[in-house]
Amino acid sequence: MRVPFRFAAIALAAAAIANTALAQEVVLKVHHFWPPGAMPPSTILTPWCDKIAKESGNRMKCQIYPAMQLGGTPSNLIDQAKDGVADIVWTLPGYTAGRFPMMEVFELPFMSSSAEATSQATWDYYTRYAHKEFPGIKALAVNVHDNGYVHTNPRQVKVMADFKGLRMRAPTRQTNKMLAALGAAPVAMPLPALAEAISKGVVDGYLLPWEVIPSIKAHELTKYTSETDPKSRALYTAVFILAMNQAKYDGLPPDLKKIIDANSGASLSKSMGRQWDASAPPARKLAVDRGNTFYVIPASELANWEKATANLAEEWVKDVSARGNDGAMLLRTARELIAKYEKK
Repeated sequence: MRVPFRFAAIALAAAAIANTALAQEVVLKVHHFWPPGAMPPSTILTPWCDKIAKESGNRMKCQIYPAMQLGGTPSNLIDQAKDGVADIVWTLPGYTAGRFPMMEVFELPFMSSSAEATSQATWDYYTRYAHKEFPGIKALAVNVHDNGYVHTNPRQVKVMADFKGLRMRAPTRQTNKMLAALGAAPVAMPLPALAEAISKGVVDGYLLPWEVIPSIKAHELTKYTSETDPKSRALYTAVFILAMNQAKYDGLPPDLKKIIDANSGASLSKSMGRQWDASAPPARKLAVDRGNTFYVIPASELANWEKATANLAEEWVKDVSARGNDGAMLLRTARELIAKYEKK
């Protein structure tokens, strides 16, 4: 039996449309180092993935791989995005010490006081200057976490002399330098290794913001927390980047690119910072409820800490200037941007 030509043509057209639709379905491999229940993946990343799926009519979806399930270590994540092992990663550039020095300016001591304001500043600064350090990467957001504090076991840190002899974990090159300047013995390690290091006595304490502590139950492994005077700038913060493989982005159909663009950039960076700020009180409450001991370091004592760590900014300026940048201008700009967004 011969099929009438018009029906055959309709069938072929329908098949072509179906094949085109299938060809445009995109599954993005998203890789990060946090456990699945941590605040950033559960309250920021998963909703972001849900949003782009909804806006694309489910033509673009995420397949999220938490806790380094695609292999490697947290320090490998940025190269996994660059090389296409993952389509999107969320990581700290500072996990690869010294490789991305321009973004380290925000990790210097006493820079930030609000994750929301500083996250806006980091995005602005990244797009103006630091993007050149990330070839092959399309940044979807750049953000910082809430204020970082000192958490210890053997004793509470109340004055700078209390750091002497403590083996302290920190996440980035600048925070390790800061610990050394304060008198501690810095131990560099990514977050996933911290809980075991505390329980085995490899470290006596750590620098962390409140947000991440419950996800690794670190509040159950340390007794003391030393917070800084709330009117002072934070002891430290760390820079994150939500990074997409540039070739993957370039290969998207125009309408899917628009969805990515509409859900990334300055607004996403600001939102991430706001959520980090909001996450601190409930996470802190868990340590309070457990009966941990708290101490607030007064501004008068923090002045000694600022004096002891002042040379870090000078060293950073020399470092980035030796690489062909105007370090003094970049430091000044970073501070001005933070102040600008704190006023908004």
